[in-house]
Amino acid sequence: MKAQEKKSGCPDLENICRRVREKSASYDRYNFSSCYNDFLKAFFDLAQEYDSLEDFYRICVAVPLEMTGLHSALYLVEEKDGRLLWLVCDAEHGVYEERPPAPESIILKGEPYETDTSYVVPIYRKAPVDKNGHAGDLNDVEGNRQTSLWYGNGIGGHSRILGMFAVSPLSRLTDTDKFFFVKYSNRIGYNLHNRLISLQNIDHLKFINNLVIDIEHNIIVPNMYFKHLFNQLRKKINELEAVEEEIRELAAAGSPSESCLRCQEHCAALKKDLLHYHQELVKHHANISLFLESLFRREHFERGHLVLRPKRCFVEKEVILPQLEHYASRLRAANITVERPKNMLEEEFQIYVDVGLLSQVYANLFSNAAKYTQEIIDHQGRPRKAMAYGREIVQDYPEPGKQGIKFNVFTTGPHLSEEEGKHLFQEGMRGKNSENIPGSGHGLAFIRHVIELHGGTVGYEPTSEGNNFYFILPVPPMEYPLSLVDPVK
Repeated sequence: MKAQEKKSGCPDLENICRRVREKSASYDRYNFSSCYNDFLKAFFDLAQEYDSLEDFYRICVAVPLEMTGLHSALYLVEEKDGRLLWLVCDAEHGVYEERPPAPESIILKGEPYETDTSYVVPIYRKAPVDKNGHAGDLNDVEGNRQTSLWYGNGIGGHSRILGMFAVSPLSRLTDTDKFFFVKYSNRIGYNLHNRLISLQNIDHLKFINNLVIDIEHNIIVPNMYFKHLFNQLRKKINELEAVEEEIRELAAAGSPSESCLRCQEHCAALKKDLLHYHQELVKHHANISLFLESLFRREHFERGHLVLRPKRCFVEKEVILPQLEHYASRLRAANITVERPKNMLEEEFQIYVDVGLLSQVYANLFSNAAKYTQEIIDHQGRPRKAMAYGREIVQDYPEPGKQGIKFNVFTTGPHLSEEEGKHLFQEGMRGKNSENIPGSGHGLAFIRHVIELHGGTVGYEPTSEGNNFYFILPVPPMEYPLSLVDPVK
């Protein structure tokens, strides 16, 4: 069937259609014999039929042997060095379990060359391209021969060339044969590259799964021992309290000496400090444990994405307030006033969320507030540097007749530009005012990911006196009060 003169007018297909036309013209120009066409068909069919890398090596040399009677050898670069060549498989021996080094006549080179007995062709990950980005023959691409090797870190690194393919005897090869084996080596390169990448990905997944087991065994489970230590610390604080009481009783029984009074005061101060550190340790441990459990769940790694463990919870009580307490010292250090809503605890109802992941959403929002909140002059002419949080009911979300809850975190400061606001929740995106502030631009992208997993949406909106960062979650099918009002902004 001949191609029609009229080409596709679809812009989306334009580049691919151009390559189809180039391929068709190339095939006409190659004018391979039916034998060589069958040769390539056999290679592609067998490459799909056999899965293992060793069988693919065998196919590379077996097809030329059976289809043409020519002997061939496959040499690949050393993975670590990216320069040394090793004999992997040939038509006389098959696959080598212990790979011998390539003979001196076989060298890594970006273009085909001849030895006394063989025609040797480079095996590329992808064929070289011309200055316009079009794929071309090795002998057609001007100026590409010396730059195409890209020595690097072997299979998984930056080395563009994977090895060399040698065909013998040279005396039997015509110019047409040599040209064909250049094209055949390109096909070997495409397939080999994809197989190596697939195997590398499998190894990475195995490593990640083993790493998760190690994290669970060596970090999360031992982390529970801290609770025991905290309990022991609390017992010692109680013992200190008992000693303090005993000193107080001894002092009351007689005339207390100055040293006795100093000892009593020291015990009281020591107990106060120990109680403070104990409480801080317990809160910090609880927060870190929550994050570890929610981020290193085995299901995340088994399925390749975050997996929710939702439960009904009161968002302010179980999510917001613990994170607010965790960031309280940072907010105070930045002279940021926290303005709490009046309508959450009194009228709050349970919603269905993953507490661990939603806690990290608020952790990121509060961390950003501590870094980016700026002082402004409010509408009454007074300086204001504040963060506020709250929520409101949204009608017809996510569809008409249903309701959502919009959770807000507001901070004072200049508005973001319209362009920044559009891309704020994309990976790596940071605002213009963040140049001297540590950060990776990952936090808001993480927020978007978690909220979308919950079936919600994220957003940003400029408001009077500052910026509001929000997310909307669907209201679960349950009874809830309708008189919810948004807090201050």
